[in-house]
Amino acid sequence: MVRHFLSLAIVLVVSTVCTATAPCRGNESMRQPFKSDTELLQLLRGARDGDREAQFRAGVNYENGCGVAQDFSQAADWYRKAADNGHPAAQNSLGSLYVQGHGVAQSDEEAMKWFLRAASEGFAPAQNNVGYMYETGRVPTSASGSSSSGNEAVKWYRKAAQSGSAAGELNIGLAYLKGASVRQDLGEAVKWFRKAAAHGSAAACDQLGRAYEYGEGVARDESIADSWYRLAIKTGYRQAEQDLSALHKIARRPASNAPKPAGGRSPEADFTF
Repeated sequence: MVRHFLSLAIVLVVSTVCTATAPCRGNESMRQPFKSDTELLQLLRGARDGDREAQFRAGVNYENGCGVAQDFSQAADWYRKAADNGHPAAQNSLGSLYVQGHGVAQSDEEAMKWFLRAASEGFAPAQNNVGYMYETGRVPTSASGSSSSGNEAVKWYRKAAQSGSAAGELNIGLAYLKGASVRQDLGEAVKWFRKAAAHGSAAACDQLGRAYEYGEGVARDESIADSWYRLAIKTGYRQAEQDLSALHKIARRPASNAPKPAGGRSPEADFTF
């Protein structure tokens, strides 16, 4: 019996919130490190002069409190300037603020508008987020079209995955694991989890641990499961700590008393900020 799992209630791919003097880290939307406080004045000068990359990075700094006090309203203002100048990452980030209601009035319609603009430029994190909006039923009726939400979610996740988005690869894997708008295929799920893990997804490492623990799409091997769980933990994925603990509790029991996998809540979609 296939067991479905709760990875985490919406795994957010976000940058670490940091203090004014702490080093700032990138995220899937922006691979390069954020600017530090020593570079902030030069950055803001460029932003005010209309440099869309500087405008985007100013938004990133304000959203995350890097070099400046965290200010979502300022972040939204700078993201909007860069987004209006055609910056796909800024469009995606502005959409994420609308999803959360940070610095702007919460609006799924506005979020979808900005995600679609970035996705149409081939920006993989935004393609993933369009899929997320469809999967979670947050697409306004005017934008939903005739295709089912599930089919649209898979379509956009696949686009993101084929563009190398770890979140898109994880989400396609979850679709195959659950048989959500695709034929259930545990081997295909593992294939996509491996791709996502190679691109740094801790949640995918955890899913691979579960696959090996229960022999879903791969030969059952608790030692390999242990390795994947530990890798997920090393990357900061706390759910994997519970999974590793459960693995060793089960391993210590007599075989006749070992519980069989039971159905549970399904893993949820990975969202990309």
